Amino acid sequence: MPAQPSVIVFDVNETLSDMSPMAQRFSDVGAPEHLAKLWFATLLRDGFALTAAGAQPTFAQLGVDALHTVLAGVDLDRDLDASVDHVMEGFSQLDVHPDVVDGIRALRGSGRRLVTLTNGSTQVSERLFSAAGIRDEFEALLSVDDAGMWKPARGSYEYAARTCDVPLSDMLLVAVHPWDIDGAARAGMSTAWINRTGGSYPDSFTAPELTATGLTDLATQLA
Repeated sequence: MPAQPSVIVFDVNETLSDMSPMAQRFSDVGAPEHLAKLWFATLLRDGFALTAAGAQPTFAQLGVDALHTVLAGVDLDRDLDASVDHVMEGFSQLDVHPDVVDGIRALRGSGRRLVTLTNGSTQVSERLFSAAGIRDEFEALLSVDDAGMWKPARGSYEYAARTCDVPLSDMLLVAVHPWDIDGAARAGMSTAWINRTGGSYPDSFTAPELTATGLTDLATQLA
């Protein structure tokens, strides 16, 4: 990394929030647990596609639509609408990953400005961080709802830079998603990939400048 950025921008879904409990929500309604990952991938795909077409979809509506798609034909233990409601309720009750609280406090303690940029809603971020006791560590909780386009469109990162009143080159995007890392890098941001699972980074995306096993590891690397 050529320079230390003054603003760290965090993706929220999966990067900070632990989405593993969503599998149990699918099981609760009689659906296979593996559909949780298919659902989220479908949601993201549809959000990307609609953004590319010039639309401005909402995360919640796409979440509901994707659930109707992946649960269609599944032998559920309640009606489809009730199943969809149960799964969506679970999304709003997630917790942060174990490394997040200490990592966020360490990064904020280093004097850097911390903000989020999510394809979801600021309300979900507010609840997530308030429950974890770290809401005050963030200067702002940003959403693509106000950017007018989903990440990884360049305009979403430019919106974050304008809001924070810094150039893109003075921002570090932290995410678990290679597509987010790639989009931020192409926009001119520094990037850090959080790899908690020990997976491999796909060659088709722009490589991250930093790779960390969690936020505490990232804080150590940036110290």
